[in-house]
Amino acid sequence: MARTSAQTRVLTDPEEIRRWAEERGAKPARVKGTGGADDVGIIRLDFPGYSGEDTLEEISWDDWFKKFEESDLALLVQDTTARGQKSNFNKLVSRETLNEREDGRSRSSRSEARASASTASSGRSQRGRSNRSSSRARTTRNRKASPTSARRASSRNSASSRSSRSSRTSGSRPATTRGQSRKPGSRRSGTRANTRVTGRAAATAKKASGRSSSSSRRRSSSSQKRAA
Repeated sequence: MARTSAQTRVLTDPEEIRRWAEERGAKPARVKGTGGADDVGIIRLDFPGYSGEDTLEEISWDDWFKKFEESDLALLVQDTTARGQKSNFNKLVSRETLNEREDGRSRSSRSEARASASTASSGRSQRGRSNRSSSRARTTRNRKASPTSARRASSRNSASSRSSRSSRTSGSRPATTRGQSRKPGSRRSGTRANTRVTGRAAATAKKASGRSSSSSRRRSSSSQKRAA
């Protein structure tokens, strides 16, 4: 199994580890003075030409991998240097430590993802609140403007109605000259006055007729008395 991290890889498969080491002339070794009868001690990879010649002792690959598996180790290696040259960098580390690092990186990545999602959600929420606030403001302005518009429309309608009534009134009245305009009440007053005058004249004539008849009867009676 091989895992990559930037310019390094983590190796746990024996064949990959052996291939990587043999490509660089490295041999399995242990630190002198460590271990015991059934324990090879601290294992290392010995590269020719390095200072490990005085402190390392070569062992078999079988013994090396036995200790590698018993200690639950992993080999962190680098294939090339920053300049592109073949690199001998290697380091034996605990797999548990690597797993903890991987878990920490995963948690960190998840935390970053949640933070990004939270930021995006917050941005959308703020935009939503801003849109709702704008909509409410427009609704409020429309509500405030509606009574004013209604009053203006009512005023215009009232003015138009008054103008229309004025036009109809002025058009229906006939043109009159001074002295010829008569009020409707004056005609009724004149009629009533004529009726009263006529009634008085009739009463006066009736009285005169009664007096004449009485006078005639008196003259007739006087004549009869004279004849007797």
